[in-house]
Amino acid sequence: MRIENEIKLGFKDVMIRPKRSTLKSRSQVSLDREFTFLHSQTKWTGVPIMAANMDTVGTFSLALALAKHNLFTAIHKHYSFEAWDTFLQEAPEHIENYIAVSTGTGSKDGEKLKLIFEKHPKLRFICIDVANGYSEHFVKFVEKTRAQFPDKVIIAGNVVTGEMVEELLLSGADIVKVGIGPGSVCTTRVKTGVGYPQLSAIIECADAAHGLGGQIISDGGCAVPGDVSKAFGAGADFVMLGGMLAGHEESGGELIEHEGKQFKKFYGMSSETAMDKYVGGVAEYRASEGKTVEVPFKGAVENTLQDILGGIRSTCTYVGAQRLKELTKRTTFIRVAEQENQVYNP
Repeated sequence: MRIENEIKLGFKDVMIRPKRSTLKSRSQVSLDREFTFLHSQTKWTGVPIMAANMDTVGTFSLALALAKHNLFTAIHKHYSFEAWDTFLQEAPEHIENYIAVSTGTGSKDGEKLKLIFEKHPKLRFICIDVANGYSEHFVKFVEKTRAQFPDKVIIAGNVVTGEMVEELLLSGADIVKVGIGPGSVCTTRVKTGVGYPQLSAIIECADAAHGLGGQIISDGGCAVPGDVSKAFGAGADFVMLGGMLAGHEESGGELIEHEGKQFKKFYGMSSETAMDKYVGGVAEYRASEGKTVEVPFKGAVENTLQDILGGIRSTCTYVGAQRLKELTKRTTFIRVAEQENQVYNP
C-alpha cells in the first residue's frame, strides 16, 4: 500500500482566471479543430464534442442532429448489424465523419464489427469501450483491432493515468478515453472505491498522449457548459457528454409522464436497468455500478447545443482565445471553495 499526497482536482475545485482579450464578440471564436490521428493518419475537422456511447444518448437520431453542427457521436454498441445497415443507407453521405462504431471486447463484438465495416468501408471510427481499460485482455484486443483495421481511427478506454494512456497508444489506439467514475449515472466510485478526479486525470493523460502524438477524450463529469470549457482548458482534445445530452427528443430512453410533466429514463450502462435489458440481469459475481434516473424532457437538442457551444465561445472571449485550440495555452486555473451563488437554486 502507498499513498499519493498530491491533491487531485475535479471540475468543481477550480475556475478559469480571466485574461486580457482583443476579441470583440463571441462570433469571432472558432470551435473547429483539425486533427491528424497517430496510427491511421486520418485527418478530421469538426467541433470536438461527442455524445457518449450509452443507449440513451449515443443514438442514430442524436447523431444526425449533432452532425449538422459538425459534432460527433459514439453510437452505442447494442444496435444490430441490420439497424446499422438501414441507418447508413438513409443517412447523409458525410455522416461517417461524425460517428464511431462502438464495440466491446467479446468474440461476438469482433464479428459484428467486421460485418459492419465490410459492408460499409467508408466508416472511419471504432470505439472500443470497456469500464476498466487496465486489463491485459483489453490491450490485446486493441492490438488485434489495429492489425485488422490499419486505416481506421481507434478510440479506446477508459483509463485515468498517463502510463496506461501511453500503453494504449503504443498498442494501436489513436485516441484514449479518459474517465473512471465521474459520470452522473455512474456509481463505480461508491461501489468500488476506485476513481480519479476528472480535471487532474485530463491534465495527466493529455500530457502523456500529446507526448506520443495521440489525443484524449474527457469522458464524464460535465454537468454545465463551464465544465466542458474546463475540460478543454485542461488539455482534452475531445469532450464526451452523457447526462447533458440525455432527455431530448433525439435521445434514447423511455418517455414517462408524471402529474402532467414529461421525463425520459437515463441510466448508466453498468446499471441494473442496462444489464436486465442486454444480458439478462446482474451476474451473481458482480454488482450494478450505475443509476437509473428520470431526466426532465428537454425537447429538441438544438437549444441545448446552442447553450453548450455559446458557453465555450464565451469562455474563449474571457481568456482571449480566438480558436478552441488556443484555450489550453490561455487557461490558468484557480483553486476555489465555491462555484456559484445558489441562493435562488431549488
